[in-house]
Amino acid sequence: MAQSSNEPQELPYYEVPDYDKVEYTAGTVTARLIDGLGFRYRWATENLREEDLNYQVTDSSRTIIQTIDHLLGLSRVIVNSTLKVPTDFTQKQPKLTYEEKRIETLNNFKNASKILMTSSVIEDYKIQFIFTGGESQYPFWNNINGPIADAIWHSGQIATLRRASGNPMSKKVRFLEGKIED
Repeated sequence: MAQSSNEPQELPYYEVPDYDKVEYTAGTVTARLIDGLGFRYRWATENLREEDLNYQVTDSSRTIIQTIDHLLGLSRVIVNSTLKVPTDFTQKQPKLTYEEKRIETLNNFKNASKILMTSSVIEDYKIQFIFTGGESQYPFWNNINGPIADAIWHSGQIATLRRASGNPMSKKVRFLEGKIED
């Protein structure tokens, strides 16, 4: 599988990973869902220009970079649940460049998928939050209909917004196969 020359080799989700054997468990199915998300996010955010990052449909809508910030936060919730650590909103997050946000988001998706791929009991991966006013916890079910589904939704928004800003995604992306056309 060839990487484009301007992308670091370690950046995940150039293509959806192949698996040696197919075993349908709660963990493998959820891992594959996250892999599809990572693939979509990778290509929705590939080669964005400054004008794309600042593009917004209306003054009251999010820019692409604000959507990327939101996706970074969602990816942290997803990976933190698989690491069995809380997402702590009382801690200040470092200021990152667009590329650093993109890399962290993709790595968070990859790490969560890797953990889930070998997990038979996903009930242990609760979402845990720490806020200034307290803490909350949700079962893994909420991860699927919450952060994972929301991240898929917002990856699609980036694809749409970049098309509207005049920089559509590569036509070589084959979502059904999870591959890049040669």
